[in-house]
Amino acid sequence: MTRIDLHCHSTASDGTLTPAELVRAGAEAGLDVMAITDHDTTGGWAEAAAARPENLTLVRGAELSCRWFGVEPTIPLHLLAYLFDPGEPRLAADLARLRSDREQRAEKIVELLRADGVDISWPEVSGYAAGGSVGRPHIAQALIRAGLVRTTDEAFASRWLGARYFVPKADLDVFEAVRAVREAGGVAVFAHPNATVRGRIVPDKLIVELADAGLFGLEADHEDHTPEQRAHVRALAGELGLVVTGSSDFHGTHKTVRLGAFTTELSAYGKIVSAATGVPVLG
Repeated sequence: MTRIDLHCHSTASDGTLTPAELVRAGAEAGLDVMAITDHDTTGGWAEAAAARPENLTLVRGAELSCRWFGVEPTIPLHLLAYLFDPGEPRLAADLARLRSDREQRAEKIVELLRADGVDISWPEVSGYAAGGSVGRPHIAQALIRAGLVRTTDEAFASRWLGARYFVPKADLDVFEAVRAVREAGGVAVFAHPNATVRGRIVPDKLIVELADAGLFGLEADHEDHTPEQRAHVRALAGELGLVVTGSSDFHGTHKTVRLGAFTTELSAYGKIVSAATGVPVLG
């Protein structure tokens, strides 16, 4: 059986393994295919490609920070973009803007924490990002180091980064993001669309509209979906003619989930590869 994990993060965003370590770990975990999908960046692509073991096929992608503006308050969501051309001007500009906003947001959060006497610094937080896209998990690392929280989940609770020190971030309009991914020759899959554990989710009617706009698939098998939610996402994908994916959303030690905890069927993977024209799979 071919084992395919299409949602994995490295230190290019908020994972704890470098891109090279990530692909080696994928091979060691028995994966045949894995995707590198760091938040709003392709910064780990080159290193992952250079370190790719011969027995591992690499899918290059990114997880895009998006938002649905059709309700108030608006709802944030994530799109997995696969095999797009990173040089396509529109999408490249969108990603650059998102990364810049992420850094400014993180700096503001650090300033708020320091104003309350919390012993962390911006050089420390940016150092944890190791040149990658800075995010709240890196601030969480600093809070853990300072002995104020024990885990990333605790750092994301309302007492800390979830509410008291929360700073909003810029996101792409989800319809514009789907169109941009398609224009760049990529394939867009809605990440963990029914994960109520993460907060408010969008209604099915929005997914219908996104499918009409060019959405290609739904990520059903994910650790944040209950069995009932996985079944619902699968049924909805079937009604709309969308592919169904499954993946770990691996972040290294920031999460307990393991590589290959959830996987994608070979037929769905084949449809993604066939539909993409931006960059090829490697392997």
